[in-house]
Amino acid sequence: MVNIFFFFMVFLCFLKFILNYNHLLVSLLCLEFLSLLFFMGVSGVFFLSNMEPVYMLYFLVMVVSEGVLGLCLLILLSFCYGDDYFSSHTTLMC
Repeated sequence: MVNIFFFFMVFLCFLKFILNYNHLLVSLLCLEFLSLLFFMGVSGVFFLSNMEPVYMLYFLVMVVSEGVLGLCLLILLSFCYGDDYFSSHTTLMC
């Protein structure tokens, strides 16, 4: 039952990421939720098999770095253009 719920949550997050790609903030939230789901799944495997959980700390550091870089990009786009719509940006400006 937990596996079905986990798969359903991952599927909904991918669907939300694909269908609502206009806003950068929604895309970043979907990516963070996917990494949280991945962390929960992999941490369960690590703890059930008595493996070393230090690798999960490395993964969390990478997820936090990805989140910070995404938020920096969002702030930069907000300062340059005033919004986070992808449709109103061109790659040659800013």
